[in-house]
Amino acid sequence: MKNEQQENFMIVGRNSVLEAIKSGREIDRIIFKEGVIEGSLKMILAKAKWLGISIKLVPRTKMDKMAEGNNHQGVIAFCTSYSYSDIEDILLSANNKAELPFIILLDEITDPHNFGAIIRSAESFGVHGIICKKRRSSPVNATVAKVAEGSLENIKIARVSNLSVAIEKLKRNNIWVMAAKADGDDISKHNFNFADTGLALIIGSEGFGISRLVLKNSDFFIGIPMHGKIGSLNASVAASILIYDIFKIRNA
Repeated sequence: MKNEQQENFMIVGRNSVLEAIKSGREIDRIIFKEGVIEGSLKMILAKAKWLGISIKLVPRTKMDKMAEGNNHQGVIAFCTSYSYSDIEDILLSANNKAELPFIILLDEITDPHNFGAIIRSAESFGVHGIICKKRRSSPVNATVAKVAEGSLENIKIARVSNLSVAIEKLKRNNIWVMAAKADGDDISKHNFNFADTGLALIIGSEGFGISRLVLKNSDFFIGIPMHGKIGSLNASVAASILIYDIFKIRNA
């Protein structure tokens, strides 16, 4: 069930637009740069024509302005909306694949570049969905879609008013909830069996980490052993490492 929409959603870049077309997303129009259409742009143009999507050629300078600083690579698609999922959709996605749920919860990730990078890593390593807060969090926008490089079309994203309530719902569905924390246990040395249960991993905000109440509702903490002089990692980098560690254990 879809529960929220963001109007006038823009998708920028060749891979992202191509994945949007393949996924069946409703596209209002696609804009190409004027001049020679080459490489993967030919494939996008052919698919757009076959599907009857409105096509327009515009000067590069106009596209640069429309892309709002994102590297459009000569193509921009405009969709009527981006539809968020809900938690039930994510759980159903795992069930349909006959897999134990693997879910990421984001506690106030505000940087769209971090959000997009987390989406890309999550989709690459078997995450069924991402849950984030409606307030003080980056929405799915053109920058997120561009950084995610097409992964956005293959993973479900839900927005909730209260992350703690979402955690309680996951626990009722037999999902263990772990929080990424600087002083958390090294996952490779943890005695918990990550391979035999549904899992949810919480990633905190860039500046403040995970809120106190959300930490309190977590089942346990995991961390990344650090050996350099810098004591912390960017949120998306930390998320990518932990997501891969869990993927590796579950697929050993």
